[in-house]
Amino acid sequence: MPTLIRSIKQQLESLSAAEKQIAKYIIQNPDLIPNMTTKELSAKTGVSEASVVRFCKSIGVGSFKSFKLALVRDLTIAEMNITDVTNLQKNDSPYDLFQKVIQVNKFAIDSCTDSMNKKELDKAVTTIKSAKRIVFFGVGGSSIAAVDAHYKFTRLGYHSITSTDFHHLLTVIPYLEKGDVFIAISTSGMTKDVIELAQFAQKTGATVIAISNLDDKSTLHKLADINLSTPNVERDFRIGSIPSRMTQLTIIDTLYMSVFHQIGDKVIKHYHEARKEMEQLRR
Repeated sequence: MPTLIRSIKQQLESLSAAEKQIAKYIIQNPDLIPNMTTKELSAKTGVSEASVVRFCKSIGVGSFKSFKLALVRDLTIAEMNITDVTNLQKNDSPYDLFQKVIQVNKFAIDSCTDSMNKKELDKAVTTIKSAKRIVFFGVGGSSIAAVDAHYKFTRLGYHSITSTDFHHLLTVIPYLEKGDVFIAISTSGMTKDVIELAQFAQKTGATVIAISNLDDKSTLHKLADINLSTPNVERDFRIGSIPSRMTQLTIIDTLYMSVFHQIGDKVIKHYHEARKEMEQLRR
């Protein structure tokens, strides 16, 4: 249970009637609060906006904005994880789930700041910039990030390769050499196919960059030359990799934009040519 929610429960009996209404709603719907205004919360609880402000001060928080920030920090993904199978029995409306998806993705992206190592990111960008070939590989939900990365770096003019077919990449990797890059994407850092291809790529002299959860004990983390760590935002038993996919895509976008900013002058002409051709096809 989040510390802030526990504190509200402990102080519940000392609150006024209006403040109790607010407290009970927050305890039952903690994941909806960060997207609300004082007006929306007062409407949901049937009290005045002034009561919302007084409630925050009563529990030791200066303002509703500060309360929301504290709640976002305090909530754990495990407790509000909409992809966890244990939450299937919750009677959420589509709009409730819409709000939860937004909050879960926000939390996941914000958490990337804590897991990313600046020096490793700088090394990754420098290595990718000078690469001749880049291979992206991930399985399951991670394959989405691999495909997105392949598309983006192809636009930058790189010989970019990806495939969901393990055996296909087995025939591609022997052609890699020193200076080429293999980007291994795995939430757990323990996916067998990803690890085997990463090890194979290293034998050719290629640099292995891992995009995986922050875990220095995982096999992928240990073998990679460069680690771009994602925060651990999901449980193993889930119905979909929503927040983990967002963290991977955030890193891919960062790599793409970083490299583009360094070589943009060389490729912008080709961007314009492609754009012009697309506009003609729309006519």
